[in-house]
Amino acid sequence: MKCAMLVTGNGPIVIVTSYDSLENPDLLERLKDKGIPKFLAYEIPMELAQERYKGHFEKVMNGFTESDSLRVLDHNGHRAFNLFTWAELGTPLAHESPLDDLYHHH
Repeated sequence: MKCAMLVTGNGPIVIVTSYDSLENPDLLERLKDKGIPKFLAYEIPMELAQERYKGHFEKVMNGFTESDSLRVLDHNGHRAFNLFTWAELGTPLAHESPLDDLYHHH
């Protein structure tokens, strides 16, 4: 289970995924299908996300199972961006789909 802030072309979002890696090809494909082919990902410790989002975290996680590969914890980029310090977020992972994929959507 991973939680991460993705800084995308449309602004930051916070996601929770049952994948063990933010570089899992299936996760990357799901994100691309949702219009997120390129992002910086900052992993957030689950406990920290739970502490910051409180009841909202519980609501989003309610019924979340290993077969649920992706849930958005926060669509509000302004809130997501300001809820965590850079020190808490650590080093980002940069990902972008090949340019062919960016320009030729399926």
